[in-house]
Amino acid sequence: MKQTKFLGILTVCLFTFCVNSISAKKTNIVFLFADDAGYHDFGFQGSKTFESPNLDKLAKEGMVFKQAYTTAAVCGPSRAGLLTGRYQQRFGIEENNVPGYMSHSSKLLADEMGLPLDEKTIADYLGPLGYKSIILGKWHLGNADKYHPIARGFDEFYGFRGGARSFFPLTQKLAFDRKEDRWERGYANFEEPDRYTTDAIGDEACDFIERHKNKPFFVYASFNAVHTPLEALPEDLAKVKGLSGKRKKLAAMNIAMDRACGKIMDKLRELGLEENTLIVFSNDNGGPDGSMTCNYPLSGCKSNHLEGGIRVPMVMKFPNVIKAGSTYDYPVSMLDMLPTFVNAAGGNADAITNIDGVDLMPYVTKQNKARPHEVLFWKKENRGVVRQGDWKLLRYPDRPAELYNLAKDVTESNNLAYKHPEKVKELFKVLWEWEGELERPLWQLKRVYEVNAMERMDVKRTPVLD
Repeated sequence: MKQTKFLGILTVCLFTFCVNSISAKKTNIVFLFADDAGYHDFGFQGSKTFESPNLDKLAKEGMVFKQAYTTAAVCGPSRAGLLTGRYQQRFGIEENNVPGYMSHSSKLLADEMGLPLDEKTIADYLGPLGYKSIILGKWHLGNADKYHPIARGFDEFYGFRGGARSFFPLTQKLAFDRKEDRWERGYANFEEPDRYTTDAIGDEACDFIERHKNKPFFVYASFNAVHTPLEALPEDLAKVKGLSGKRKKLAAMNIAMDRACGKIMDKLRELGLEENTLIVFSNDNGGPDGSMTCNYPLSGCKSNHLEGGIRVPMVMKFPNVIKAGSTYDYPVSMLDMLPTFVNAAGGNADAITNIDGVDLMPYVTKQNKARPHEVLFWKKENRGVVRQGDWKLLRYPDRPAELYNLAKDVTESNNLAYKHPEKVKELFKVLWEWEGELERPLWQLKRVYEVNAMERMDVKRTPVLD
């Protein structure tokens, strides 16, 4: 009788220990980041022509954000804002760092252009909390060794330092033309993948998860898909029906990226890590004009500040915390990833005094029913944007400012600047006060590219459904 009672008590104690151990286990974090994807080009975003079954499943199991914003309309600056949780203009980044295309009056040129060394990244904050971190794919925050991901808080790197490259292995000659295009494992171990790079990213992410399944980890899968060059596998092209040309290639590239995301999610499930992993999927900026992306119902595209240039798809899944099949309607920003991840990891984002993002968890769980951001800003050279509530003001170098109420006019087709001059004046002042806090740009593109960006905005004014 005493032995039976003892065994019963022991069983209860062991069960309690297991429950406490599970609840005390730190949250794993997986961030899936697309490159130049169209706002509409996913099934969960309404596309009927692009296949994305794995990301659609993620959307059904998590929360879809209806007004998620990147911090810039181009790749490099948006990544700087994402990884630091700070408006990148605060430390002098407004433009892409593309050697050979920059104004010679820039303070920094060539490989010296990069994320300032005194800026801390998500990985810098997660490391002291016991996390192992990896970035896979595109870096685009500096080609010089001092800017290398391994020197910026990440434990592992499998990708390339630049902003775009082939999705197939480079020949030896091409691989030595531009170091930033070469595929790299860790630091300075250059080796080209033996397969399509999107698949390689998915496979390597799974390998990292397998190796660190007993420790907390941060996976930053920074896909270069579906950025140019438009290169797809023949077997993926064969799956695309009813499309042709660039649009067909883009759809095939999307299939590969979705497949890689699916591999990563399947690996989490296989290892029993799904319930304890926060997964976020998003995109670095709006879909560009040249590669035939679809940003419907938004006007504009990559490189301009209409909604199609800065509003991006976003899904967040956290089992037993975020309600499956739900949506979030208030504006959020990629600035919010750092504090959200730090707090999910058991840190204290409130102790980081210089960031602009907020922890999204209290908002998405409805503990806090206010807007995460009353005001959001964008800036590139003379162009500036402020969104306050549902009002959005766009300031241009070549025409009068425009004013839109996004709650009533998401396509930005009804300019209210002349009907509400006082609101224009008010928002001009809000924007200017913010700009007064910023650093001068460390580098800038040649002026012709800013002219081209304005012309492109005019071309992409009318939303087109494809």
